[in-house]
Amino acid sequence: MTLLNIYEISWPNLGLGYLLLIIPFTLLHLFRTGLVKDTLVAVARMTVQLFLVGLYLEFLFNINNPWVNIAWVLLMIAVASYATVSRSQLKSRIFFIPVALSILLSMIIIDAFFMGLIIQAGSFLEARYFIPITGMIIGNCMERNIIALNSFRGQVYREMDTYRYFVANGASRHEALLPFIRTALKNAFNPLIANMAVIGLIALPGTMTGQILGGSSPNQAIRYQILLLLGIFVATMITVVVSIMLSRRFLFDEMDNLKEEHIISTKH
Repeated sequence: MTLLNIYEISWPNLGLGYLLLIIPFTLLHLFRTGLVKDTLVAVARMTVQLFLVGLYLEFLFNINNPWVNIAWVLLMIAVASYATVSRSQLKSRIFFIPVALSILLSMIIIDAFFMGLIIQAGSFLEARYFIPITGMIIGNCMERNIIALNSFRGQVYREMDTYRYFVANGASRHEALLPFIRTALKNAFNPLIANMAVIGLIALPGTMTGQILGGSSPNQAIRYQILLLLGIFVATMITVVVSIMLSRRFLFDEMDNLKEEHIISTKH
């Protein structure tokens, strides 16, 4: 297949892109949101981080060492797990390992599916496929997990009387927590399901767009995008359910009382 011409972005043209920020900066200033400084810092961090990641990814792709690739992925899992726990207002020393294990489990399942069955690359740990696919999985798992754990923790704390009522009437801990788990899953996955239902009609997804811009045919890009969306959905579901199931063991004592000391803050 003949690839399409790839139009590269020059440094001056990249600089022109930053001129677009004049519009949001002006609006943020006019409405006195106090977000101009935060936005400047966010844009600066985004730029530096992406360039550093770009340099490091080139290094990873060139050496393509399986152990280095695994180390990088484990680092991504650690960062995502810490961010998930902290954003969910839970104690890191208690909940970091359960969250990390849930992400690791989903990553292993989906990576084995993609690398071993679908892509069938020369090596299961081929850097050019292993790292980007795993990165997308981990990023989406983190996002859904934060929503789910926040919802679950918040409900348990706010509706502790309901939970105690269920337990007092003979329900097991699992049965008493089922309504909270159900709501957490709905809060985490309703946006994702809605996005899948209209994808391609409202906007072209990032992976598909990137592949088309990189020279792939639209049909090939669509196949990749469909499989990635399915993989991400399955991975996030595994991560969220396992995270809740493992984390709830540390939220309650042997008498089914909530361990409030394991929650950083109970303000909502």
